[in-house]
Amino acid sequence: MATSPESEHPIKAYGYAARDPSGLLSPLTFSRRATGEKDVRFKVLYCGICHSDLHFVKNEWGITKYPVTPGHEIVGVVTEVGTKVEKFKIGDKVGVGCLVGSCRSCQVCDTDYEQYCPKQVNTYGMPYFDGTQTYGGYSDHMVSDEHFVLRWPENLPLDSGAPLLCAGITTYSPLKYFGLDKPGVKVGVVGLGGLGHVAVKMAKAFGAEVTVFSTSPAKEQEAIEGLKADHFINSKDEHKMQGVKGTLDGIIDTVSGNHPIAPLLNALTPHGKLVLVGAPEKPLEVAAFSLIMGRKTVAGSNIGGIKETQEMLDFAAKHGITADIEIIPIDYVNTAMERLLKSDVRYRFVIDVANSIKAE
Repeated sequence: MATSPESEHPIKAYGYAARDPSGLLSPLTFSRRATGEKDVRFKVLYCGICHSDLHFVKNEWGITKYPVTPGHEIVGVVTEVGTKVEKFKIGDKVGVGCLVGSCRSCQVCDTDYEQYCPKQVNTYGMPYFDGTQTYGGYSDHMVSDEHFVLRWPENLPLDSGAPLLCAGITTYSPLKYFGLDKPGVKVGVVGLGGLGHVAVKMAKAFGAEVTVFSTSPAKEQEAIEGLKADHFINSKDEHKMQGVKGTLDGIIDTVSGNHPIAPLLNALTPHGKLVLVGAPEKPLEVAAFSLIMGRKTVAGSNIGGIKETQEMLDFAAKHGITADIEIIPIDYVNTAMERLLKSDVRYRFVIDVANSIKAE
C-alpha cells in the first residue's frame, strides 16, 4: 500500500500543491526527511515562480506525478545542519535551485556539470534516492544535501535574487560557455520575459553590446531605457531584421513559444552561435545551408552546475543584478499562474512564503 505524502517522512511540512492536470494549487500537508548527516534544513522565505512550474503542474510534459509542489527558485535561512555539514551553519542565508541530487561520480558530475547527470534529481516532482517524491519551494521549509545548497551573498536581496537560481544561471551559463562574456562582443537576446530580461542584465554586465529581439514593439522603451540594451529590433519587421544581417556574435533565444529561427541565424556573423534556452513545443526547422554558409551553430543549454551557480550568484551580487519582480502571497498563486500564461508579469512573480504559508 502506497504511503501518503504526510506520513512517508518524520518531519511535517506545509505547502501548496497541484493534484491534477487542471494545475490548480491548494494547501497540502506533507512530510520531509529527517536531517541527515550531510543535510541542510532551512526555512523558506521566498520562492520564484518559473514558467516550468506552470508546465509541470498542468502535466504538459507528460511526466508529472501528483500531488506536486513546485518551486525551484528558493531562498531562506538555515535552521538545522547535519553532523557532517561543513559549509553552512544555523542562521546562514541560502538558496536551492533546480537540482537537489546527482550521482556525484560520473564524468559530468566530476567536471561540475551536475545538470547533465543521467541520475540528476530535480528539486520537485521526481523520485529522490530513497524512492520518495521531491517537493519544491512553495512550502514552509526545505531539506537538501549541502552539495546542492548555495551560499547567499550578503549584498544580494533575497526576494529579487531568488529568480536568479533558475533565470540567472540559465542565461549566465551559455554566455560564459559560448564565449559571449567578453567586452565588446555583440549579443542578441530573443524575448523579453523572465529569462530575457535577466539575460540582458547579465550580458551588459559582461560588457557586451546587446540587441533585444521582440515581437512586442511596446517593449522597446523598457529594453533601452529600463534594461540599458543597446538596440531593439521588432522581429516582425522584415526590414529591421534584414538590417542586422551578419552582425551578432551570438544569440540567446529565451522564447518557449514556436517561432522561426531562420531570421535569427541570418543575424549571426560567420562562426556565430544561436543558443536555445527556451523550449518550443514543435521541432525546429533549419535549412542546412543557413548553417553551412558561415559555419554557424545552433546549440542548447540547461541551467548550470552547482559550482557555476554559486559563481553566478557572486557575479550578480558584485554587479547589482536582480530580477524585476512582483511579490505575491501564496493564496494569489493560481491568479499568478493565469497571468503568467498571458505573459502579464514584469518579469517574475516571487512568493512571500514566510509570511503567507502557515500550518493548517
